[in-house]
Amino acid sequence: MTNQLFINKKINTFDKKIVVSGDKSLSIRWVLLASQAIGKSRSYNLLMSEDVVAALEAIKKLGIKVIVRKDHCEIYGKGINNFKYKSGLVIDSKNSGTLGRLILGLLIKSPIKIKIIGDKSLSKRDFSRVTVPLEKFGARFFYKVKNKLPLSILGFQSLKGINYVENKGSAQCKSSIMLAALNSSGTTSIKAKKSRNHTELLFKYLKIPIKVRKTKKFDFIDIKKPKKINAFNYQIPGDISSSAFFIVLTTLANDSKLLIKNVNINPSRVGVITILKKMGARIILKNQKNYRGEKISDILIKSSKKLKAINCPIELNSSAIDEFLVIFLIAAKAKGISYFKDLSELNQKESPRLIWGSKILNKMGIKTDLTKDSIKIYGQPNLEIKKPIIIKNYLKDHRIFMMSTIAALTFGGKWKIHDKDSINTSFPSFLKIVKNINNKPL
Repeated sequence: MTNQLFINKKINTFDKKIVVSGDKSLSIRWVLLASQAIGKSRSYNLLMSEDVVAALEAIKKLGIKVIVRKDHCEIYGKGINNFKYKSGLVIDSKNSGTLGRLILGLLIKSPIKIKIIGDKSLSKRDFSRVTVPLEKFGARFFYKVKNKLPLSILGFQSLKGINYVENKGSAQCKSSIMLAALNSSGTTSIKAKKSRNHTELLFKYLKIPIKVRKTKKFDFIDIKKPKKINAFNYQIPGDISSSAFFIVLTTLANDSKLLIKNVNINPSRVGVITILKKMGARIILKNQKNYRGEKISDILIKSSKKLKAINCPIELNSSAIDEFLVIFLIAAKAKGISYFKDLSELNQKESPRLIWGSKILNKMGIKTDLTKDSIKIYGQPNLEIKKPIIIKNYLKDHRIFMMSTIAALTFGGKWKIHDKDSINTSFPSFLKIVKNINNKPL
């Protein structure tokens, strides 16, 4: 079966240098904001995954010209809310919660109903977290199943800023409201639980009127409608979430070393590095610089033979929410019992990841204690898997596939992992990079 991956041997010792694909969060945000700018915006290293391609297709359906060239992408924006609204328009968000939720913020003034659909996995996810605050602006929503895709949005013309409390730590929800604020008179004020801040940094770079006040647990964000957004060029840095799989691969491999070039180390995204270093991982940030408000760095990783358990501080959760599955693999190899709590948000992802993370560890022979929002992992530093393991029916969640691949390459065993094409949603070059590191095909 071509859509299955078989791994029967652990990875070879390696000393490599790699570049990972462009940051997915920044790629989608660049597409959406470039569609609101005036004139030609250009991006380099844009992640050409299914999620980002879906974003490009969405703005094309809304009348925005897009040209994908060999080494860059061009978007010809027409200004804020200058979409072409056609009756019967359907936008397919595929597997992308970021696209599905953020595009609703841009459609807040649509004079006709626009239908948003997604794949089977996305259609199970809760959209009330964005539709409820967008209704405060005056938008109306129509469903087949309440708060789920498919849904239709009908905008409102006389938008005024709202006050909104985002208490889930979801950058998608916060960003959707921020995009809606581009069309609203007055001030939109957001009290947001800590989450990734790419949208805020892009707003600042684009000179959109924004003020951010930070406290320990919340960010207070005020936004006013800009007169216009100027076209802008952007070099998308490497994705820290994609890099995390190779950070863990190297940490768990024998006598190996890896340098990952030009990665986005935005402080709201590097919880994975903080957590892994606390657990004994050998990670060094080199050649750090600032780009458009984002921090960029090379990441050097060396194998670690002494890993220790962690009682993970909950304040690191939001900055590592997409990386916990591979962090769990470090806990599986660590000495002692690791405890991760307040992680109910993990089960709101493409699949119920907290449940699946526990399930995969159990298949590997690792004991876990699982609740609806926490997991204890009983590490086994000397674990060597000899038995066959099959991973399937996981809603084609790309991170489940990649977690399983890293586990197979570092713990041993005979693995059969279904739905290999799931990586196309976020990281199509994942297996190609693994093959390059391993010096042989999988």
